[in-house]
Amino acid sequence: MNPELDALDLRILDLLQRDATLPIADIAEQVASSRTVVWRRIQKLTDSGVIRARVALLDHRKVGLGVMVIAHVKMARHGRDVLPNFLAAVKLFPQVIECHTLMGDVDFLLKILVGSIEEYEQFFWQKLSQIDGVQEISSSISMSQTVNTTRLPLRLQRS
Repeated sequence: MNPELDALDLRILDLLQRDATLPIADIAEQVASSRTVVWRRIQKLTDSGVIRARVALLDHRKVGLGVMVIAHVKMARHGRDVLPNFLAAVKLFPQVIECHTLMGDVDFLLKILVGSIEEYEQFFWQKLSQIDGVQEISSSISMSQTVNTTRLPLRLQRS
């Protein structure tokens, strides 16, 4: 169920995407509303699942995870349990920070963070390639990130 979001909701969400630590009073001032209304809106947005979590975003390089790998995984077969088993397996690997199921030539796209190429090689041979049903893995190393944001492009002009 998608809740109806009005202009005030969208402005609040935009501010929270920029800084989830903003005090309610600051948000209320910036959206020209009362603290009570803003607090209620944030609670409603949280209860409905629009706000999934409030987290700290870390710089992966500054915590020793300087190598980002984009891996395309092709499965050998698409039996009843193969794809769900793959998904369950990759959820257990902390190195996998994103997993997308794709349509097309490959089945999954993984975003993987490791400390070194050697660490990825070990992960590749000992973990990823050992998952039942994996036929082929094509890995690319990210040299730089031109765009790296968690902010959604909200349509703030909505009324």
